Amino acid sequence: MSNVQRPTSSVQHPTSINCKGQLLDLSRPVVMGILNVTPDSFFDGGQYLKETTLLQQAEKMLREGASILDIGGASSRPGAIEVSESEEMRRTLPGIEAILKNFPNTIVSVDTWRANVASAAVQAGASIVNDISAGNLDPKMLETVATLGIPYVLMHMQGTPDNMQKSPDYEDVVTEVLDFFVQKIETLHGLGVKDILLDPGFGFGKTVEHNFSLLKNLHVFQNVLGLPILAGLSRKSMICKPLGIKPAEALNGTTALHMVALQQGSSILRVHDVREAVEVIRMWELVK
Repeated sequence: MSNVQRPTSSVQHPTSINCKGQLLDLSRPVVMGILNVTPDSFFDGGQYLKETTLLQQAEKMLREGASILDIGGASSRPGAIEVSESEEMRRTLPGIEAILKNFPNTIVSVDTWRANVASAAVQAGASIVNDISAGNLDPKMLETVATLGIPYVLMHMQGTPDNMQKSPDYEDVVTEVLDFFVQKIETLHGLGVKDILLDPGFGFGKTVEHNFSLLKNLHVFQNVLGLPILAGLSRKSMICKPLGIKPAEALNGTTALHMVALQQGSSILRVHDVREAVEVIRMWELVK
């Protein structure tokens, strides 16, 4: 058990975040659509490398109800090879600019762990930074986010994408991720970052058992820390391994876990399949 001091009282999480002057309402759950402009992401790699296909998918996701589009130019799948900063920018920035030119009111999130990419993406129009490393892979990231003054997705990852799934190990995964968040939130608050979203990092340095322990205890993070929770479960190995299927076959399992995540207090579902996630939210609202 960690010695980190944690708040003990339950608190209400913010009902909105400020995305460069545009308020995103989180009083009800919302959907973040995944747009990977990479050749090697585990599910949609290579599908949106051309501007025309990227814009078609962006339009489809927005039409189906996505509140955020999350653009990433470097794969973070297990064993992924690191791309250069210049290559990540080359992939990411034109896509952000094209989306906002065609769909001006869209809230765009940039999926990057690099501070320079985050800065360039925000200059191109992005209004959220989604960092898989919580600032651990680039020591400039947290100060950069504070300077940019935009919401930050703080994700937990054990190790790096290259080695994170080789031997994940925790004494108590829920306690350790919670303590990690406490420390990072304190640092971010000290820098003046106001809007923080928490992502427990399903599949990032966790076994299937670790992932399900986190899923069934998501309410702990919300109740103790009082911040919105982002659940990134879409078509991941925690679905595929138990069912013996491939990511292309994992939509039904994803939908099932999305309902659990909503019941556990998640505010954002990060997904490949927007229409289905929006429908889950609607069904959850009828039974909650």
